[in-house]
Amino acid sequence: MSNQAKFLSGSTMRHVIVMSLTSSIGLMAIFFVDLLDMLFLSMLGEVELASAVGYAGSILFFTTSVNIGLAIAMGALVSRNIGAGEPERAKRYLMNVYGVVILITIVIVAILMFLIPTLTSLLGAKGRAAELANAYLYIMIPSMPILGIGMTSGAALRAVGDAKRSMNSTLAGGAVNAVLDPVFIFGLNMGVEGAAAASVMARCTILAFGLWPVYKVHHLLTPFELKSFFSDLHQIFTIALPAILTNIATPIGTAYVTAAMAKFGDSAVAGMSVTARLTPVAFGVVFAVSGAVGPIIGQNFGAKNLARVRQTIYDALLFVLFYVLGISLILVFTHSWISDAFSMKNEARDVIAVFCLYVSFTYFLSGATFVGNAAFNNLGRAPYSTIVNFGKATIGTVPFVYVGSLWFEAEGVLVGQAVGASVFGVISIAWVFWYLKGLVKKLEAQELPA
Repeated sequence: MSNQAKFLSGSTMRHVIVMSLTSSIGLMAIFFVDLLDMLFLSMLGEVELASAVGYAGSILFFTTSVNIGLAIAMGALVSRNIGAGEPERAKRYLMNVYGVVILITIVIVAILMFLIPTLTSLLGAKGRAAELANAYLYIMIPSMPILGIGMTSGAALRAVGDAKRSMNSTLAGGAVNAVLDPVFIFGLNMGVEGAAAASVMARCTILAFGLWPVYKVHHLLTPFELKSFFSDLHQIFTIALPAILTNIATPIGTAYVTAAMAKFGDSAVAGMSVTARLTPVAFGVVFAVSGAVGPIIGQNFGAKNLARVRQTIYDALLFVLFYVLGISLILVFTHSWISDAFSMKNEARDVIAVFCLYVSFTYFLSGATFVGNAAFNNLGRAPYSTIVNFGKATIGTVPFVYVGSLWFEAEGVLVGQAVGASVFGVISIAWVFWYLKGLVKKLEAQELPA
């Protein structure tokens, strides 16, 4: 293996910035293409197309969140063992996490393929919008295992400090999607099915560009051993299960928000669909922070350097704060242009305006939650992330969205969601620092947990 524990020295802020930006560039490329999907589909002149992608997106968010949870387990186990000077153990965990990814994603795909019409109906999709959402999902859902291996490969690359190649895999996927989107949607007249087909091809590209350097550059692949697979399952699921539960909490909350927005009609859902595609493009760096700082925390925790762990968390929060302020100011001055570009009218324009003018600024506290997730997942307390995120998806979503919708209708749905998320962002980061303070005392008493 060509990599050492590179995060044990040097500026933690520099590591945070480099890892976050390189991780986010690839993610933002994928999300930008999703935004292009929406733009291309809006050119077809059916408001139901935009709302259909919104309904389908809530379900795909669930499948992607499961893969993110598995990628977190990959990153935590590989980085921690590299930091502890155990490269062979890191390789073993990598292979066994791949095995878990394949098993879990195949089971989920088999279940979801039978439930697609039921799920879109529960979200509030009707008529033409439901028909289009179902068609989109029948193409996208079977590619979940492909994306799972691709994402965990990217996490493995970040864990060994190779953020550049991890970024390149998602950049390549974004490029393929951007090229094929207009070809399939307009050239072959495939509509929403074309957008889905282009996304599947992009996922295949992410897999190829992620797995190749894991194998050829870093030589991380070793023969799969069934005995070690079963012996490692407990440790893998100790991290993966809470991480998966943590990440699926968000789409559960999002599903409720989608259903709440559906009460105000397809135009409101279309506006929300645009903001849902715009958010990861605008705030992709914030979303990437969790996966980016995880290896930095993991390596230093493995080396029992808690001072650098604490400094990494401080630096990540400061970085997120300035990034969110800058992007939010841009959205304030461009919200009308965004609505015009996607041909949004009436309620859809109002939803987009509220998001850009007010809700966008709250993403600093959402970013605090992501930093908290990374800290807990890599400090051996992944269940704490699960508690925070399920709290946010339930207590921090349902009552806030309900009251917001009563007071401000469709716009209040977004405002309520943002207020609830902000409350749990404060809770998350406060809990992290409290737990870290306890770890320092245990280290001083030579009682630091494994």
